[in-house]
Amino acid sequence: MTDYRESVVPDQTGKTVFITGANTGIGYDTARVLAERGAKILLGCRSEAKASKAIAKIKSIKGDADITWVPLDLANLSSVKEAAEQVNREPRLDALVNNAGVMMPPKEVTSDGFELQFGVNHLGHFALTGHLINKLKDQPGARIVNVSSLAHRQGSIQFDDIHSDKSYNRMQRYGMSKFANILFTYELQRMLEAASSPAISVACHPGGSNTELGRHIPPLFSLLFIPLRLIMNSSAEGALPTLMATTDAQVEGGDYFGPKKWGEMAHSAHKVDTIPSSKDEAVARQLWELSAELTGVKYTI
Repeated sequence: MTDYRESVVPDQTGKTVFITGANTGIGYDTARVLAERGAKILLGCRSEAKASKAIAKIKSIKGDADITWVPLDLANLSSVKEAAEQVNREPRLDALVNNAGVMMPPKEVTSDGFELQFGVNHLGHFALTGHLINKLKDQPGARIVNVSSLAHRQGSIQFDDIHSDKSYNRMQRYGMSKFANILFTYELQRMLEAASSPAISVACHPGGSNTELGRHIPPLFSLLFIPLRLIMNSSAEGALPTLMATTDAQVEGGDYFGPKKWGEMAHSAHKVDTIPSSKDEAVARQLWELSAELTGVKYTI
């Protein structure tokens, strides 16, 4: 198989895609490529100034790009609901790319009292998807794309300390949030299949990408990452698995995509696999029920 590149992304004219965290990094490059292919982009982020800068940058490449800012703070469930209300007013929604995230910050909590990484990376996107599911579930070819990480391999759900009240290890909690992304992907796909929905739920990861996401990595770990930076993806190459998951005609529900080389660290994109524990349906259902309880969002599929 030849390497996957931006040039193979098919025409997206007539499609509408909502991308969270699309003002920078992998989200930005996903938005840029899809806009270049003719998609209408709904760019979700907190800052209007940052959104405007990203929109201007894309329009400098494609002057007639159709891009709209959607104010979105995934650390605030009220903001998530308001963003979804704006998106639900669109004539159609073909893809939701749950891309935004935080990685290894000092311990913080969201405005709703959730540990920040679990709250933003999982619960915020769980709530957002739930608010938009009726827009997606009957749309032929619609996709929910969840951007996870290689860190899911070290993840497990700490049900006995879900908000890190007892202890906080930033790496462990990041892995937990990315593991949750995978459990969510698979459980949502099972629900869509049970309802005979034409929409699908898929996941991807960017490998090692040199983006702003790593700004909270402790100095010692940053030193350890220096040799890896020699093979790390740029944000543009890190976006390739997301682009494949969002647009490739061969994608099926429950698929997972990542880079091709150096242990899925970098280069191109292809179908990969998640760890066996991520396919535990009982744990996925337990997480789903907890997420619905914490967010107050019930899915109707």
